[in-house]
Amino acid sequence: MPFLELETSLPAAQLPQGLAGKLCAAAAAILSKPEERINVTVKSDLPMVVGGSAAPCAQLFVSSIAVVGTAEQNRGHSAKFFEFLTKELGLGADRIVIRFYPLEPWQIGKKGTVMTFL
Repeated sequence: MPFLELETSLPAAQLPQGLAGKLCAAAAAILSKPEERINVTVKSDLPMVVGGSAAPCAQLFVSSIAVVGTAEQNRGHSAKFFEFLTKELGLGADRIVIRFYPLEPWQIGKKGTVMTFL
């Protein structure tokens, strides 16, 4: 059950139509998870600084069980997410940062329990 949170200083009006859905589909392909399990939040118009500059930028947080736990996995994921984000947001790769967080099943609550028991 991957969770993606995209934060950007770009104004909402400048974001592509349907960005959350596009990011969901891209994440499903990149992480090899079904779209029904992907959770996406997009936040725009945020005051942000990346690399000491307040120029337009974005941060992507990716957390999931089993698929973001190694440098090798994240190296491949990073390349694909950067390709998607630079295209969709119109930002240079130097204005985007991605953070990966591995999760354990007991850290995700669903249907009144945790994923360990589902």
